[in-house]
Amino acid sequence: MADTFTASVKLQTQVQQTFDTTAGPAAGTPKVTHGNWDFAHNLSSTSTPPFSKHAAFQKALAAGAGTIDLTSLTGFNGEAVNGTGLKVQVLKLRNPSTNGNSISITPAAISGYDMLGSDFKLTLEPGDEAILFMYDTAPDIDATNKELTLAGTGTQALDVEILMG
Repeated sequence: MADTFTASVKLQTQVQQTFDTTAGPAAGTPKVTHGNWDFAHNLSSTSTPPFSKHAAFQKALAAGAGTIDLTSLTGFNGEAVNGTGLKVQVLKLRNPSTNGNSISITPAAISGYDMLGSDFKLTLEPGDEAILFMYDTAPDIDATNKELTLAGTGTQALDVEILMG
């Protein structure tokens, strides 16, 4: 029997503003909460977008460089995960605050995974996190479209979580 997965993906900001109620357009309105663009999605093998494989690992750089090969990932308990034929639905990245420098993520020069176009570049400073929810718009992972390049300093590490389907 194959593994099955479900996931809850949430992107949320809740801003509460307390107004000076003595003057201006906010007079008589003590608080306003804004969260209109919050996002919550439950994913499974039957959802849109689908979710059927998961990988979570810390990728250490060697001499400031690293590659994430979406056909050769690490899942729970060191399990091998191959994303061939699937799309990245969610990519969560964290540059730990203990790292001394930024880490940049781009498609590899050869066999690059162009999930946000061939010229995308995401740079995370120490302590930065990013979640990309692709809603089934990323390309299929295959032999010619499978790698992300990491560039940083020394042996820093990047925390990576990938949901594919």
